[in-house]
Order: sequence, then C-alpha cells, then structure tokens
Amino acid sequence: MISSLSARIQDILSDSLIVEVGGVGLQVYIPAPLKDRLSTGDNTLLYTHLVVREDALTLYGFESKDARSIYRLLLGVNGVGPRLALAVLSTLSPDEIRGAVLQERLDVFNHVPGIGKKTAQKIIIQLQDKIPAEAGLAPISMLAEGDVEVVAALSALGYSVIEAQSAIQSIPKDAPEDVETRLRLALGYFY
Repeated sequence: MISSLSARIQDILSDSLIVEVGGVGLQVYIPAPLKDRLSTGDNTLLYTHLVVREDALTLYGFESKDARSIYRLLLGVNGVGPRLALAVLSTLSPDEIRGAVLQERLDVFNHVPGIGKKTAQKIIIQLQDKIPAEAGLAPISMLAEGDVEVVAALSALGYSVIEAQSAIQSIPKDAPEDVETRLRLALGYFY
C-alpha cells in the first residue's frame, strides 16, 4: 500500500497531477480545491489511497490524513466509488461532510455532481455511526449565542447549515449583536 508521496509536481491536469517520485512520473487524482492551490514545479506531500482493480492501479491523493480518512469512509458507502468519493471531497470539506452527516442534512450533498437524494441518504445512514458525535458540533459551537439563532433562522428558511455559516462569516466584525440585524446582514450574503 502506498500511504504517502513526497514529490515534485511535473504537470497539472483537469482532475489529477503528474508527480515525479524517484524519476518515475505517477498520476494522482486529487480534490479540485487542492489542485487549485498547487503549481507545476512545487514540492508537495500527498496522503494517498491506492485503488487496485483488475485492469488498473489508481492513486488518489489528499493534503491531510483527515481528508484521506473521510475519503475511505465514503468508499465504504454502498454505491459510492472512488470517483464519486473524490467528487464529494472536491465539493465539501471534511468538516462540512461530518456536519452534514451528523445533522442529517441531505441538502448539503445536493451540491455534489452525481449524488442524488438516495445516495445522500445512504451516505448519512451508513456514516452516522462512524463519525464521533462531537465532530459535527465544532463549527456551530464556535458561533456566538446570537449567531446560533441566526443559523437556526436561516435553516428554517431553507438554507443549509454550511450556507448559513458562510453568511455569518460575511457579517462585518463591527456589526451590532442583536439577532434581527445580524439575520438581515446574513440574508444580504445571498443576494
């Protein structure tokens, strides 16, 4: 099993990298956000997962052990293969995935190409017992008390928890603390 690679990036393709390891060029499929941060010629460390098939050996690379761990959990879900699991990590961060699973937010997975309602339900059902309960609470517990109410209000309006948290982060630091004003400013994020 190839667990990690420390390599120089030779080329960046649409969904993968060609990295040089000991004079050999290896193709490694990576999440889109990671690809956007890398450049040709950079040295990088990738935590990898090797998928062995009858006709191919395919490497998938991640910038952290956490992302690789979530990838492996997703592979354990019935109906989620290596490419779809990579699409999930290209769209959502590991924390967003954990939060969506623990809060049973099907709508969060709607943003992932190739995932419909049934697959989202499978992901949530099959991963709930594999993710510690405290993992999904971290992003919300860091919010001020009034902002927790704003997240609840935005969720009631149909926004996902992740969208609500993004809206709250867009509120100016010097904004008033009352819930009504903060909700109005958070709604402005969507328009």
